[in-house]
Amino acid sequence: MYKHILVPISFEEGRDAAGALKVAKLLADEGGRVTLLHVIERLPSYAVSYMPQDYLKNARKAIEEELSQMAGDVPGGEAIVVDGHAGRTILDWAEENDPDCIVVASHRPGMQNLLLGSTATQVVRHAACAVHVIR
Repeated sequence: MYKHILVPISFEEGRDAAGALKVAKLLADEGGRVTLLHVIERLPSYAVSYMPQDYLKNARKAIEEELSQMAGDVPGGEAIVVDGHAGRTILDWAEENDPDCIVVASHRPGMQNLLLGSTATQVVRHAACAVHVIR
């Protein structure tokens, strides 16, 4: 059905990345691409000073390895790790790379999400392509 599917991956508990990947595999055309995108949120500068020197570099490397392994299990899969604010960065990446569809995992909203909105909500409201939400 879709030639290029974007699957934002969050390693948070309660988000069903495996379910999102399963749906992406079902929705992808034969020979289609599936891009797994993880956004590393920027940490406040005061917090960085309390972390071990190589913490951010090692954390990024671990995330890149995990994401690459996940992408290897998906036909036409590729892994991309970027920095930024999750919702806005996913939308910016989608605008620049023009996927046909975004498959995003969501979780049950808590009080903070009701007040501020979740990443999935932001993607659903502002994406220029089809969005499938997995809960």
